[in-house]
Amino acid sequence: MNRETTFTAAFTRALRGGACSVVGLDPGPAAVPTARWTADADDDDREILDLCHGPTLDIGCGPGRMAEELAVRGQVVLGIDVVAEAVHQTIRRGASALRRDVFGTVPAEGRWHTALLADGNIGIGGDPEALLRRTGALLTERGRIVVEVAEPGVPARAVWAMLECEGQRSRPFRWAVVGTDDIGRLAAPAGFGLDLLRRIGQRWCAVLVREPA
Repeated sequence: MNRETTFTAAFTRALRGGACSVVGLDPGPAAVPTARWTADADDDDREILDLCHGPTLDIGCGPGRMAEELAVRGQVVLGIDVVAEAVHQTIRRGASALRRDVFGTVPAEGRWHTALLADGNIGIGGDPEALLRRTGALLTERGRIVVEVAEPGVPARAVWAMLECEGQRSRPFRWAVVGTDDIGRLAAPAGFGLDLLRRIGQRWCAVLVREPA
């Protein structure tokens, strides 16, 4: 029987090498790809990061491979994550990071040129419209959101999900899935339009920019 734990505790175990699955997003458990997240940025990651212009806020930075790559390029970048272990691993990679909730206080609000939502982080909080609206408040007037989305044909949905890691199951947390078919529609109420939609390897990435007033 799985013992209940917090999301933070389960994700920390995963980042430290524990086998971890997410339950609730798909019909069955899906492995959390922490090995890829803790590795160096790959060619697809770098192509996504080419879309990040100027000072960039990496929302839900995880163990920091994207923030590290931007820092190596000489860009100003800050990773934020609610899990302390993720922040510590990002800092060990040489990138700046803070333990922050995107819906809480974030440094340099209104001055970021790009907000990055990679690895499905459009799902944070289970309400993409609210997340995009909040992210917009963190950006300059000409700022952009670079968001990784699911492939065509995947319907937008919000679910209660859980992490299972080494015999422990996290308490349910709200998460959303957004694909290429719905990102433009969901961005509109937050004042953003779809500027670019690109397939990068087996992944899909959208660039959102503010609609003219």
